[in-house]
Order: sequence, then C-alpha cells, then structure tokens
Amino acid sequence: MEQQDQSMKEGRLTLVLALATLIAAFGSSFQYGYNVAAVNSPALLMQQFYNETYYGRTGEFMEDFPLTLLWSVTVSMFPFGGFIGSLLVGPLVNKFGRKGALLFNNIFSIVPAILMGCSRVATSFELIIISRLLVGICAGVSSNVVPMYLGELAPKNLRGALGVVPQLFITVGILVAQIFGLRNLLANVDGWPILLGLTGVPAALQLLLLPFFPESPRYLLIQKKDEAAAKKALQTLRGWDSVDREVAEIRQEDEAEKAAGFISVLKLFRMRSLRWQLLSIIVLMGGQQLSGVNAIYYYADQIYLSAGVPEEHVQYVTAGTGAVNVVMTFCADTVSWMPYISIVCVISYVIGHALGPSPIPALLITEIFLQSSRPSAFMVGGSVHWLSNFTVGLIFPFIQEGLGPYSFIVFAVICLLTTIYIFLIVPETKAKTFIEINQIFTKMNKVSEVYPEKEELKELPPVTSEQ
Repeated sequence: MEQQDQSMKEGRLTLVLALATLIAAFGSSFQYGYNVAAVNSPALLMQQFYNETYYGRTGEFMEDFPLTLLWSVTVSMFPFGGFIGSLLVGPLVNKFGRKGALLFNNIFSIVPAILMGCSRVATSFELIIISRLLVGICAGVSSNVVPMYLGELAPKNLRGALGVVPQLFITVGILVAQIFGLRNLLANVDGWPILLGLTGVPAALQLLLLPFFPESPRYLLIQKKDEAAAKKALQTLRGWDSVDREVAEIRQEDEAEKAAGFISVLKLFRMRSLRWQLLSIIVLMGGQQLSGVNAIYYYADQIYLSAGVPEEHVQYVTAGTGAVNVVMTFCADTVSWMPYISIVCVISYVIGHALGPSPIPALLITEIFLQSSRPSAFMVGGSVHWLSNFTVGLIFPFIQEGLGPYSFIVFAVICLLTTIYIFLIVPETKAKTFIEINQIFTKMNKVSEVYPEKEELKELPPVTSEQ
C-alpha cells in the first residue's frame, strides 16, 4: 500500500514541472511552429520586396524562375538551418546541459528576429535569407533538446503527456503566425517585417524565466556525477524529499551507460544492440516530414488557390487549418463544390498528422535510447527530420507545377509505407522505464549473448525501492 502511494505521488504533475514544461515549450517549440508559417501569408508581399530591391540595384526586374527559386531558397533555409542545428545538439547538451543548451540557443532567435525586423528598412532580402537560416538553427536545436529535457524531467507515467506539449506549442505557433498573418493585421506592406521579427519575443521570455527551473536530474547524476544536485532537482520537481527510488532508477541506467561509455554518432551506426532503435527513428522522422505536412504550412495559400478557393477566403481557410491542428494535437476545379472537398481533405490530413506522426517520433527517441546514446540519437533523428523538411520546402513548388492536383500522391505512398513499418516493428512503450524499453529492443536485436561488455544494455537486476 505504501509503495502504491509512493508511485501515485511520483506521477503527480507539480507546479514546478508544469511551469518548466510550459516555459521550455513556449520559448522554443512555439518559435519552430511560428517560423514554419510566418512566411506563408506575406509571401507575395515579400517576393514583391525582393523584386523591387533587385530592380533598385540593377534597373531590371527578376524573371519568374529566378524569383521562384529565390523564394524557395528563402523558405527552405529554415529547414536547412534546422539540419545544422540538429548537428549541434550533442555538443551543446553535453557541454551546457539540457536547460543550458536551450538558454544558449536563444541567441539564434533574438539576433535574426532583429535582422528580419530591419530588413525592409535596410532594403536587403539577404538579411531575411540569413535570418531564416539562423532561426532554423534555433528550431533544429530546440526540436531535439526540448523533448529530451522534458522527457528527463517527467516521471515515467507523465512522459507521454508532457512529450506532446512541445508539438502542441509548435501547432500553436503555426496558428498564431497564421492569425497575425491576416491582411488586416500584419500581412501588409508595413507589417510583414514585424510579423517576422516577433519570433524573438518567446526567446526573450525564456531567457528571463528558464534559469529559475531545474536542470535535468539525469544529466546532473549521470554526466556531471553530482548526486546532491540531482536529488535537489528531483525534490524540486516532485514536491517532496523522498526521491531515493527514482535516484536508484537513474543509477541503474548509469550502470548500463558504463558498459558502453559515450556513444558517438559513428558508434551508434556500428552498434548491433541499437540497430532497430536507430532504423525506427530514421523511418519515423523521415516519414513524419516526407508526409508533406509542412508543404501545407509553407505554401498553404498557393495550395488553396490552386484548389479553386477564392483569393479573399484563402487567409481564413489557412488560419482554420492551423486551428484544427491545435485542437487535434490537444486531444478538378470545374466542379463548384470541389474546393471545399479539397479543404476537408487537407484538414483531415492535418488531423491525422497531429494525432501521431507529429508528436511521437521525438518522444520515442527519449524513450528508446539511454543517456549515453540519446544525444547522438537526437542528432541522427534531427538530421533526418530537417533534411526531409528541407527537401519538401525546396522542391514542392516544382512538384506542384509538374503534378498539379496529384502532388500529394507521392506523400500518400510514403505515409502508407511508414504506417506498415510502425505496425510491424515499433513496440509499445507506455508506462515503461527506459531500462524496460531497452530490454525489449535487446531481444529484437538479439544481442543479449553477443559482446555484452560492449553493448549499451546489459541484463541488469530490477530496481529495488528503498522502504
């Protein structure tokens, strides 16, 4: 009975844990979503600015193809920056910690926010392109570090719920950008630089507030070897002093770490004991982005216009799609009615993505890799995520031009193949400890008898709670 009460207490969402989750997600994940959608509504105005700037320099306007290419580069610089950011995850979280990495990462938001806000006054579209790269780096770091940080703060029974929060804030960021992107708000000649520059506000708030919250207890105990600091962090997060049982669980993970030592990205690819975990993350992250969902947010207005939605209605349909995405995370043009069928299909598509493919892959990385391999796993997963995102952002305008209404058939095939893989391979992780989950994969990888001294996970005795 006493052990059951202890488990119920450890699963409680305390005020400190809730606030740490909200500040980390709002200051970082929100920006990711905001910058995905911020350039959609003012796209024509910004392309006009590009053309006018070019004319002011050369006395000539750009041809259609160079302008389309320049705009595609502007859009895709964000995911390319995300790829660079994902490569920085390992070094940053190992040097500064999870919380420290998030605080350092705000540099890549505040500086480009200022640059984008000044781009029109400076008559420089290059500032926008460079800034999109920098905010992409910010998103690449945060999209990996926030799930890692929250996954290590949360008790095991709340890990899934808190793991969805970053994705919720990504969708909220998308929605806010779409609302601010209405033409009578900021998607106008004078307002679009402000629309782009607002991304620095959440970063500034996080920079002020996050230092008051604990670092990851797992990072403190396993990597910093500071048991006193780890206990203090757990006591602050859980709201009571008796945290010996959870410390014992972290120590058990630490013992598994010592069998392998630090696992680099190259070592990650060579380790047979991590074969299915690594393959699963590559498939899930690639499938998440190659589903084409970000094509909807990068080019929403163009997609709806090509479907026959009247131009004066497009901005409201785009915002409505964003609203549906938030709600669902939280829980032939000749036919007159065909545009509305297209709207229903896109919204259904967004609902399906928000319910699973969007929030789950990053959460799964935290669950299926132990501390020594987790930063490298996030680097691999993040790289696949952002390279796939970059590919979609760069080539979708040309796919749409070539395939027209059949553009999303390519993405549908990828979604089907990803679904089949998940059904056949990925195990359930709900309410399991990191050690228990890795023991499932140990059996899948058939390594319990193979080079045990070199593998990440050894058969360890169960954690015994101190009474």
